[in-house]
Amino acid sequence: MTIPAGHVSNVREIITLQGHILQQQAHHPEATGTLSWILSALSISAKMIASQVRRARLEDVLGQVGGENVQGEQQQKLDVIANEILLRTLGGRQGVAIVASEENEEPVILRNEREGERRYCVLFDPLDGSSNLDVCGAVGTIFSILRQDRRAARAEDSLLQPGREQVAAGYILYGPSTVFALTIGAGVDLFVLDPAIGAFVRVQQGVRIPAAAKSYSVNEGNRLTFPDGYQRYLAWAQEQTYSSRYAGAMVADVHRILLKGGVFLYPPTRKAPQGKLRLMYEANPMGWLVEQAGGKALAAPGERILDVQPTGIHQRTPVILGSPAEVDRVIHHLAP
Repeated sequence: MTIPAGHVSNVREIITLQGHILQQQAHHPEATGTLSWILSALSISAKMIASQVRRARLEDVLGQVGGENVQGEQQQKLDVIANEILLRTLGGRQGVAIVASEENEEPVILRNEREGERRYCVLFDPLDGSSNLDVCGAVGTIFSILRQDRRAARAEDSLLQPGREQVAAGYILYGPSTVFALTIGAGVDLFVLDPAIGAFVRVQQGVRIPAAAKSYSVNEGNRLTFPDGYQRYLAWAQEQTYSSRYAGAMVADVHRILLKGGVFLYPPTRKAPQGKLRLMYEANPMGWLVEQAGGKALAAPGERILDVQPTGIHQRTPVILGSPAEVDRVIHHLAP
């Protein structure tokens, strides 16, 4: 069909995730395409996991698998399935040196040659919020990509880099639509899976988080075990008629905050004094995404998440991230 000349300006350009990656690669003449292939593997994984999530009830893969992961948490059947999908797809990419999953105690070393092409380490939470599946709630995948440090004495030491060293990070939200959020250090871009063509299509570039919004996201069931400063903040926020929004999956909560603003909190508690969220699999990639969208991401007053030096791949941390003004208000209440 021929489009009349006068109507060309009304046709929206369709850019897929693959096309977007190639566009970005063209701006970096030194790029070898290795990172692009890894992002492609994550895109394929996302489609496979999205299909599994949609058919979970039909194929009876809901509920617990009967064991615990390294975190001491009950594994859901789809946790295991999503984990295997990511391990298989990433394992087939020559550019991947090491993969590490929240579900596995030790990283998987795939390739450890010290010479040759640049390789990367990929860390991921395969199915964040998986307990939501039983009630058809939103779940997601979170990933972080680091350059392999060939100077490290042990291959697995390449993983112990602060979040500011990430070269790419993102999440996939499996909800009413499947959304892929990505940063490679030049802002945050959003893609939505179009099932008609089987591709992620770019729907928004340069996402900017609102500077302020009267809402917070936190598990208030633990409120009485929070440090006093967090309790003071929540009392103040409720006096100021803030709204509470908590989905029980970090991906869903942070996605809302990226688009609508507000603050996401996961404070230390008496049961988890170091915090509960994993620095490498959750806080670092989400913190970088929020910063790339103009927000703030802190582990504690004066302590940027991306500056925390990890000492273990399953290290935990408190998290305060979101609109800059709202993060500042939380920090104000944390002061002694």
